[in-house]
Amino acid sequence: MLKLIYMFFKKKLLLHFILITTAAGMLFPFLVMFLISFSSNNELSFKDMSLTLNNYFHVFNSIPVTRYFVNSLVVAVFTTIGQVLFSTLAGYAFARMSFKGRDIIFFIFLITMFIPPQVNIVPLFFLMRELHLVDTYQALILPGIFGGFGVFMMRQYFLGFSKELEDAATIDGCNRFQMFFKIAMPLAAPAIATLAIFTFITSWNSFIWPLIVTNSETMRTLPLGLAIFKGSYREITMWGDLFACSVVCAVPTIIIFLMEKKYLINDILKGAVKE
Repeated sequence: MLKLIYMFFKKKLLLHFILITTAAGMLFPFLVMFLISFSSNNELSFKDMSLTLNNYFHVFNSIPVTRYFVNSLVVAVFTTIGQVLFSTLAGYAFARMSFKGRDIIFFIFLITMFIPPQVNIVPLFFLMRELHLVDTYQALILPGIFGGFGVFMMRQYFLGFSKELEDAATIDGCNRFQMFFKIAMPLAAPAIATLAIFTFITSWNSFIWPLIVTNSETMRTLPLGLAIFKGSYREITMWGDLFACSVVCAVPTIIIFLMEKKYLINDILKGAVKE
């Protein structure tokens, strides 16, 4: 008995050691970035490092960080809302409704997932130019609203949606839209939260598309502002300023994850129906 208890705790300690080591390895680069952002010597070294806020003051004085931050926030929020809404509607339709050509249309959605996003940049730019949307919020938001991954993810989730709940809602007089908005969407909160986090982070960190489709400084996003501190026009990279701007870029994504992590942990479908 004592041997079994010893083996159990030994395995548990080993598992915790592996998890802690992995977490520490992932957090170490962020810790280095955070510490150097307060460095006064603008070098990738902890030697004679003194903590100061001068790098943050210099970043906010060098570029319009507030404007870039607002642009990134507007683009990420509206892209996330649009992606979640359209992907949830399409995923529910593909999973719970029968209509002509459903499987063919869904197969086309799957094909788009295998196309590298870089391939679509030039056609998208010409499309935005013809629509006179270049250098506007619409050009930054619209391409990110629609995506095959979100539709596929929500469809797979709704495939496991309880038929008993649908029957009960139908008996209570719910139509298809009421069933979707009052029952399906609340129960799909874990999947929606996951999709929202992925979409927000992807949109927030987007660099290539905003670089191509924006011309004026007032429409630039935060990743473009971050690139200013590491460009070919500088002889010396100001690491303190670069990492200070990186910290500003990373804070919103961390906040979003902390706000929505409870939906990723709790599966509220569990116990919804008594088998």
